[in-house]
Parts: sequence; structure tokens; C-alpha cells
Amino acid sequence: MAGHSKWATTKRHKAAVDAKRGKIFSRISKELTIAAREGGGDASMNPRLRTVLLKARGANMPADNIERAIKKGTGELPGAVYEELLYEGYGPGGVGIMVEVTTDNKNRSASDVRSVFTKNHGNLAGPGALAFQFQHMGQFLIDGQKATEEDLMETAVEAGAQDIKVAEDHFEVLCPIQAFYSVSQALEQKGIEPDSSEIAYIPNTLVPITDPDVARQVLRLIDQLEDCEDVQNVFANYDIDQALLERAG
Repeated sequence: MAGHSKWATTKRHKAAVDAKRGKIFSRISKELTIAAREGGGDASMNPRLRTVLLKARGANMPADNIERAIKKGTGELPGAVYEELLYEGYGPGGVGIMVEVTTDNKNRSASDVRSVFTKNHGNLAGPGALAFQFQHMGQFLIDGQKATEEDLMETAVEAGAQDIKVAEDHFEVLCPIQAFYSVSQALEQKGIEPDSSEIAYIPNTLVPITDPDVARQVLRLIDQLEDCEDVQNVFANYDIDQALLERAG
């Protein structure tokens, strides 16, 4: 979901964010627990934990929830043992889809994800089947009214950003994963608040969708994947015109 499609999709989901606030907190809690388990509970010594803390604060996650999730990761509190998995598949129209899962039950996750693909005219692919179609990078989407290209060149590129893409109404800033925190901090210090910031799978090429029925099928598949208990993130390489996206949504 890159380019204007990703921007339009981000705005499309904003209205539903509050209704799913509990699930968002649950997803971030899992990420905090895994980050703390792998690198310890001290954010100053754990780059991944620093990155997830940015996400938690951006979602207005309560401090108690954050602390509890970190302590589960360090073993100070009991909790489930999570694994991170990546599923790859194809949706209607040949759209490639990457599904990030964090789970304490691999069988449940596999069954849920496979069922959603099957019921929505898609199918799972083998590991690595779609990896060449995406780049795993940090991504920031910024409203064009919040910054200028010059601002971003001075701020983000100096902090480690690799590319800045300019669209009609927004900017897309891409960076290597290891630079995600430094770019986040640089934007914050400059007073530039992204509309979306995440470690994402960025498509190398997009699959154009012009049929309204196929567009609806693709969006329904992605919505249902995002509703799965163990799914953390869904990334896809479709390109749907914003007018069609609004009709299909």
C-alpha cells in the first residue's frame, strides 16, 4: 500500500481507529513484550524497544499498559510466549499481500489467515514467494501542509532517510530500518508530526486495480485480515485510484 493508495488508505482507516483502540493496544503490547524479551527493558540500550515506544505513545497507550507489557518481556511479570511470523499470499486481481503475525499459537494463526484468504478469492503462497516484490523499510507519511520538501530534505535525510517521494498532497519518507528511530526523533524535534509511521513492506511495483468489484474484494480481504486476532500488520501492492477507493469503501 504505497503511493497515493497508501495515503488514501491511511485516511480511510482513521475513522475506524477509535473503535479498534483496544485491539491496537493489544498489538502494540505484543510488540513491546517481544522487543523487551529480545533486547531488555532499557529503551536507551534497545533500539527496537525505542521504536515500539514511539508507536505506543503515538497511539496514546496508557503508561500502565506499556510498563506491564515490557515487564512481561523481561520476565518480571508472567505472560504468553509470542512468536513473530510472516505470511505471504495473493488477493483478487493478483495483488501481493504480506501479513505480519505475532502469536502464542501458530496453528490458530495459520488457520485464521488461510481461512480469510480462501473466503475472499485469495490464496496463501510459500515463504519467500513475494519477498522480492517488497522492501522492508521505515515509512513516514506526512501531510503536505505540515512540511515542505526542503524541510524534509534538511531534517529527514540528515537523520538517515534514504528517499523522499513527493505526491500532490503528501510526502512519503523512506529509511533503512536501523535509521527509523533517528528519523522519528528528527521529525519530532522539528515539530513535524507524521500521519503514519511504521516499519513497512514497501512494494517495488504496484498492481493497478480499475474494476470496482475487484477493488471491493481486495479491501474486504485486507480488512478481514486486519481483524484477525494475531495479525499485527497487512501490506499490499495494489494501486487503486482514490475516487474508486472511496466508492469501494
